[in-house]
Amino acid sequence: MSNNNVIEIDAIPNGKPLGYKNLNEQIHKALDKGKDKIILNNVCGQRFIGASLQGDIEIIINGLPGNDLGIFMDGPTIIVNGNCEDQAGNTMNDGNLIIHGDCGDVIGLSARGGKIFIKNDVGYRVGIHIKEYEHKHPILIIGGTAKDFLGEYMAGGIIIVLGLKTLSDGSVIESNQPICGGELGTGMHRGWILLRTNEKLKEKLGIGAKIFGVTKEDLRQIRPYLDEFCNIFNIPREIIDQKPFKVIKPISKRPFGGNYCGELI
Repeated sequence: MSNNNVIEIDAIPNGKPLGYKNLNEQIHKALDKGKDKIILNNVCGQRFIGASLQGDIEIIINGLPGNDLGIFMDGPTIIVNGNCEDQAGNTMNDGNLIIHGDCGDVIGLSARGGKIFIKNDVGYRVGIHIKEYEHKHPILIIGGTAKDFLGEYMAGGIIIVLGLKTLSDGSVIESNQPICGGELGTGMHRGWILLRTNEKLKEKLGIGAKIFGVTKEDLRQIRPYLDEFCNIFNIPREIIDQKPFKVIKPISKRPFGGNYCGELI
C-alpha cells in the first residue's frame, strides 16, 4: 500500500468535533478518491463509523468511536487504538474489528460473519443473536471478561473468552474478575461459547445452554483464531494453554419451543 493511498482525517478540526454524518461523509469522499487506508485522529464518540463499507479497506481509529462501529460492514478491517462503545460489529457480514482496549454492551449484535477481536473486557449482552449462514460464521474473541447474558439467543458462530488482563507495562496476567456474568447462553440454539476458566459455571447458565467437555477437535478448530488473536495483541501464546477451556453449547435448536405455539409445530 503506497502513501498515496493513505489519508488522515481529524475528527476535531480546529477544536470543534465533527458530527458523525460529516465524519462519515469525509470517509466516503476519501474512498471515492481511491484511498484504501484511512487514519481517523481524535475520534470522540462519533457513531456509525465504517457503516456498510465493502472491500479491502483499512480504517485506523485513534480515539473513542461511538455506537455501531462497523455496522453492516462487509470486508474492511477497522483497528481501534483504545476503547470502543456499544454495538460494535452490529450485523456485520465480513471483515475484521480489532479493539485494543475495552468494549461496551451488545458487541456483535446479529453479526453473521467476520471476526471481532477485543483485547480487554466487554459489557452486557455481548454476542446476542450472532448467527451463521452457509459457509459464513462470525468469530468473537474477548481477551478479558464479560458481563451477563453473554451469547444470548446465539444462532451460530464462536465466542471465546480468555480471562486475561494486560497491565500498563504490556505484561499479561490472569484477570481476578469472573470470566462472565449470569444468564450465560440464554436461548442459544446454535454455535458455541468457549470460556478459559476453572470456575464452576453451572449456576451461571441461562435457559437452553449446557456445559460440554472440550474435545481435541474443538481445540483444533479454534487454534488458528487464538494464534491470530495473540499475534495481533502481542500476547504470549503459551499463556493460553495454562488454563483449560469449558464449552457451552445449546441443549436443542428450540430452547423455548414449549413456551409458544406448541400446537402449531
